[in-house]
Amino acid sequence: MKQIRSFAAFSSQAIGLSIRPNLRPNGIVQKAMAKRRERAKGAVCGDAAIQGESVGFVPGRLSACGIQDAVRVRSVLGVDLSQEAVIDCPTAKALKNWVEKGMKPAVGNTGGGVSQIRVAAHYACRTRNNQPGAKISEHGKGRAIDISGFRLRDGSEITLKQGWNRRDTGPILRKMHQRACGIFGTVLGPDSDRFHKDHFHFDTARYRSGSFCR
Repeated sequence: MKQIRSFAAFSSQAIGLSIRPNLRPNGIVQKAMAKRRERAKGAVCGDAAIQGESVGFVPGRLSACGIQDAVRVRSVLGVDLSQEAVIDCPTAKALKNWVEKGMKPAVGNTGGGVSQIRVAAHYACRTRNNQPGAKISEHGKGRAIDISGFRLRDGSEITLKQGWNRRDTGPILRKMHQRACGIFGTVLGPDSDRFHKDHFHFDTARYRSGSFCR
C-alpha cells in the first residue's frame, strides 16, 4: 500500500485521484437554475411541464357551461400549442400524459419530433357538435380539446385531414389515437363520425363502462 502511495505522490505518470465528484462550471449551473425558475414561474396545475396561466372561474352564457378553476395552457412538455387552450386542470394533466405517453412515442424522431400541436378547439359554450337541442359539449365545461395536426421541428406538418389514411403518417396518427384511450374519457377521430373527419376530440368525461373511443 505504501509503494502505491509513493508512486502516486512522486511519479509524473500518476493520475491524481479524488473522492469528490467533479463540479459543474458555475455558468452551466446558473443557466439550469434560471431555466428551472422560469418554468416554475409559468407552471399551472402544480406541474412545471404544463406552462400557462391561471384564469379562475369562467362563466358561461348557458347555465350548464363554465369552468370553476380554469387555466390557459400555452405549452406542454416543451411543445407549444398553436393557440392557448382554456381548460381545467384534470384535462391539462391528461393532455400532458398523452403528449408524454402517446404523441411523442408515436412520432419518435420523424421530422425531428413535434414542435407544435395544432389546437382546433378548446373552451366554447355550445352543444355537442353544435347541434340544436343536443346536450352541452364537454368543451362548454372546459374538459375537452380538439387537435387537428402537428408541426414538426423540420418545418413539415402532419394533419388529420390529409394524413389519416396516408401510408407514412397514418400509422403515427392511429397510434396517437389508440394511446389516448384510457388517458381521456372520450377519444374521437376521423373514423368516428362526420363531425371529426379532420381532428381528434379528447375529453375527460368519465363513464361507468370506461373510456369511449372511436
